[in-house]
Amino acid sequence: MVVLGALVLVVVFGVVFGPQLWVKHVMKKHAVDRPDLPGTGGELARHLLDEVRLGHVGVMATDGGDHYDPGERVVHLSHDNFNGRSVTAVVVAAHEVGHAVQHAQEDPSFMRRLAMIGNLAWVERVAMGVLVLAPFVFALFHSPALVVINLLAGLAILGIGVVVHVLTLPVEFDASFGKALPVLEHGRYLQERDIPAARSVLRAAAYTYVAAALVTLLNIFRWLRR
Repeated sequence: MVVLGALVLVVVFGVVFGPQLWVKHVMKKHAVDRPDLPGTGGELARHLLDEVRLGHVGVMATDGGDHYDPGERVVHLSHDNFNGRSVTAVVVAAHEVGHAVQHAQEDPSFMRRLAMIGNLAWVERVAMGVLVLAPFVFALFHSPALVVINLLAGLAILGIGVVVHVLTLPVEFDASFGKALPVLEHGRYLQERDIPAARSVLRAAAYTYVAAALVTLLNIFRWLRR
């Protein structure tokens, strides 16, 4: 029974951490400095936005991770990708510009995703509220079963975030392979030998949000430990 429990734990942690570790590995692997590339990630993002007449969309370095902010209409790049001259830097920049293009075109899938993501904030607040109530439920009713039900409800609500990101993966893949890859290939911003690496980075970029959402499920294990 102990062995089975350990195996289940390994599988759970593999499912939760595996995607994020893979994303980080791919990004790091192709983040080697490449002086032969024509520009940094930030410079390419600015250039691509100007090329499609999105001069009003800004490009900024951030500590908050690579993302496109539809509210501010700004492409945010990590400092490494904004200032870096690597395959990862330019590919991630092209991916985030892809989201800006989707927004400008009012792509239906992107707009639906935008609405769904906008609702995730209150969903996460509800989940955390449910988890916070767990100790009080136990104190009031002295029932481990009710606490488990309470925690499972919190897990289910947190899981909505994972489901949303999985359902909106087509938007991420369109930004990667429908928008960014054709531009990188046809614009010759990368050498032919770099395209396989670019595909790997674009695939990792598409799964970034799913990987991050899975890690949020670990909140339930922290509460179980407490």
